[in-house]
Amino acid sequence: MVFVYHCFDRIVIHGYLSGLSRPEQVVHFFRRVVGVAAVEKEVLSRRTADYQTWVEAYAHNHGLPIEWAEKGVRKEDHVLPWLRRMTKKDAYGVYFIFKSMEQGPTFRITVPKYPTADPNYRILANQRSRFTHYYFYIRDEVLGPLVLRVASFFPFQTTYYLNGHSFIERELSRAQIGFRKNDNAFLAVDDVAALQAAADRLSPDIIRKRLDYWTLIVGPKFSAKERNAINLSRFYAISQIEYCRNFIFKRNFPIHKLFERSCELGLWRLTADKMAAIFGTRLSRRHRGKLVGLLERIEHGHHVYRAYFKNAFLKQYEKFATFLRNELCSNNLTDFGLKKGLDHLDAVRTKFQAITDRFAGFQAQWLNVHVDFPLLQRISLPIIVGAVRYPGIKIHDVRIIRLLEVLLHGGTHVGGWTAKEIHQALLTTFRLSERAYGLNQLRYDLRKLKGHGLIERDGSRYAYRLTAKGVQVALLFLLFHKRLCGPLANSRFHHRPDPQHRPESRLEAAYHRADKAIENIVELLAAA
Repeated sequence: MVFVYHCFDRIVIHGYLSGLSRPEQVVHFFRRVVGVAAVEKEVLSRRTADYQTWVEAYAHNHGLPIEWAEKGVRKEDHVLPWLRRMTKKDAYGVYFIFKSMEQGPTFRITVPKYPTADPNYRILANQRSRFTHYYFYIRDEVLGPLVLRVASFFPFQTTYYLNGHSFIERELSRAQIGFRKNDNAFLAVDDVAALQAAADRLSPDIIRKRLDYWTLIVGPKFSAKERNAINLSRFYAISQIEYCRNFIFKRNFPIHKLFERSCELGLWRLTADKMAAIFGTRLSRRHRGKLVGLLERIEHGHHVYRAYFKNAFLKQYEKFATFLRNELCSNNLTDFGLKKGLDHLDAVRTKFQAITDRFAGFQAQWLNVHVDFPLLQRISLPIIVGAVRYPGIKIHDVRIIRLLEVLLHGGTHVGGWTAKEIHQALLTTFRLSERAYGLNQLRYDLRKLKGHGLIERDGSRYAYRLTAKGVQVALLFLLFHKRLCGPLANSRFHHRPDPQHRPESRLEAAYHRADKAIENIVELLAAA
C-alpha cells in the first residue's frame, strides 16, 4: 500500500428561503411587501415567468448553451467537453445550463368554500408539482466544478451538488503540490500530509460563502426593498453526504485479492450485531430500517459490497486497478443522531470517520490471513515478448532447479556469471558430465529465465545475475523442493515419523509440527 486518505466525496445541499418557507409568510410577502390584493395563481406564475425570462437572457448574453435534458443521457457526461474547455482556459463561471421538468415544492392556491369578511382571502397549502428546474454547471475557483439546481416556481428551492475531491484538487493546485487525479480519486501525490490537510480544510464557512455568491448570481432576483422587508436569507441543510476512506496500492494484485477476500468474509462474518457495532448503535427490537449486507454488480461488471443501515449504507469497491475505497453514504443524518444544518459538517466528519475506521479495523482482523498467489501457474505458461516466444518454467524441471541453486549461491560473482562459468559450476556441483548437460542446453535454460525476467545481463557483458524477482522465485523453488516437498514426500511414502518421538533436533521437531499442521488442513478441507 502506498498511502491512505479520507475525505468527503459527494455532498448534496438544499437551500431554503427562510423568509418564504411557510404559506403565511408568502401571503405576507405578496400582500404587504409587493402590494398585491389577493395571492392568485397568476401572481406566482408571473414571478416564475420573470425568472425564466432572466435565465434565457443570461444564457444569451454570456454565450452559454441552454438545452432540455434528454432521457437516458447522463448530464455530467454531456457537459464534460465544456468543462474541459473551461479548465484549459483556466476560466471560472457558468459553462452550461440544463432545463428539466421535475417535481418540486410549491403552493396550492384555492378559494375558500364559504365567503369570508376579506374577499381577497385565499387558502395556501404546500404541495409538490411538476415544473421547470434549471441546472447551472459552474466551475468555481474554490470548490471546483459544482452544480446548482434552481426551481423556477415559488419558493425557488435550490439544490447544490459538490464534490470534496474537487475542493482538494483546487487546494493542492494553489499550493503547487504535484498529484495525479482520475475522476474523483487521487492515485498519486507528492505530499500525503498536505492532501489530508486539504481534505480537512473543507468547512461550512467556505461552502456557505461560495453558495451565497452563486445563488446571488444565478438565483431568483429580489429587490432591496423586498429583502429588507422580510429579512430574506437562505438556510442550507445537508440532504445527502458521502464520506470515503481510500487505500492506494502500487499494483493490482494485492488490491484485487484483498477485495475478493473482504467480500467473502463480509458476507460470512459481517452479521447484524457486528454491523450495529460498526455503525455505533445498539441492536434492539425497536430498530427500524435496513440492516443487511449484500454484494452487487454495477454496469461494467465490477462488484460492490454494501452494508445497509436504516437510510444509510457502507460500500466497498475497487477502482482504477490500484484504488480501494470504503465509502459511507447517508440520506438522513438523523439516523446517526446528527443535525442536517450545514454548520454541523464537522460533527458529520467526526462521526463518519469513526464508522469507516471501525469498518477498516474489522476488515484488517479478517484479512490477517494468507491469500492465494498463483505464481507457479503463471510462470509455467509460455510468454511472448515482442516477437519472441519463451517457454514456461515448471517447478519440477530438475535442470531449472539446479541452475537456480547455482545462481543463488554465487556469492563470489558480483559482476555476474558468464555462460561457461555457470556451466562449469553446474557440472562440478552436481557431478554431471558434459554429455548429460551441454553448454547449448544451458544457454536454452538461460534464455527462458531471461524471458521471464528472472535473470539479467551485467550491462553489455554476456554475464548473468538474478534479478530481485529471480531471487524470490529461486528461493521459493528451492525451499519448496528441499524443505517442504522432499521431507513430506519421504515421510508419506517411505517413513512416517513416530508422533510420540520427541527429536532433539530443532529442525526435525519443526518437520513434525509441519506434518501435523498439514494433516489438520487436509482434514478441514475434507470436512468442508
